[in-house]
Amino acid sequence: MDTQCLLTIEFVLLPTGENMKRLMILIGAASIAGSALMLSGCLPLAATGLVAGALAASDRRTLGAQTEDTSIEFKAGSRLRDAMRFPGGISVTSYNRKVLLTGQVGSAEDRRMAEQIVSKIDNVRSVENALQIAGQPALTASASDATVSAGVKAALLENSETHATAVKVVTESGVVYLMGIASRKEADRVAQVASRVRGVQKVVAVFEIVSDEELARILKGQSESR
Repeated sequence: MDTQCLLTIEFVLLPTGENMKRLMILIGAASIAGSALMLSGCLPLAATGLVAGALAASDRRTLGAQTEDTSIEFKAGSRLRDAMRFPGGISVTSYNRKVLLTGQVGSAEDRRMAEQIVSKIDNVRSVENALQIAGQPALTASASDATVSAGVKAALLENSETHATAVKVVTESGVVYLMGIASRKEADRVAQVASRVRGVQKVVAVFEIVSDEELARILKGQSESR
C-alpha cells in the first residue's frame, strides 16, 4: 500500500483587517507545502479551520457557482482519465463555469480531445485551452510554479488596489493565468502587479470582465450575505 501523508492546517485568526493578510500568507505557505508533499509522493488530505469559510465568504461567485465549479473540475478529471491515455499532465480549473486547461499533452490531437471532452460537461460556459504539446513537466518546474503562484498571491495582498481573495492564480511553466470576476480597470491592475513578481514569465488574464455597476452589485450582495 502506498504511503500517504496527512496535511492538516488549522487557523484561529479571524479573516479581517491585518489578520486577513496573515491568513493569506499562511495559505500561500500551505500551498507550497502541499505541492512539496505531492511531489515527494505524499498526499495532502485535509485542510481544516477557517480557510474554506474565509475564502468562500470573499469569493465573488455565488455559492451555487462555487459548488458547480467544484463539480465541473471533478467530472472533467474523471472523464479525461477515462478517455485519454496519459491525462496526468492536464490540470483543470473552473471559475464561474469558465474552464481553464493547463499542463502538457503528447500531441495536437490530445489537445483537441481534452478540450472537446471538457466542453461537453454540463454547465460549462467556455473552455480556455492553454495546454502545451510537450512531455510531462519536471518535478522542479512544478515546485517552482507553486512558489510563483504563492508569490503572486502575496503581491496582490500587499497592494491596496487589488483584492487577492477574489483572484484565482494558476501557474504553468512560469506562465501565470489569472481568473476571477473583475472590472476592466481592476483586471488590468491585477495583471500589472502579477507581472512584476519574480519568476513570472508571462501573464494571461482569463477574467470575466463586468461593468463597474455590475461589480458594485456583486460586492453589495456579497456584503449583505455575511
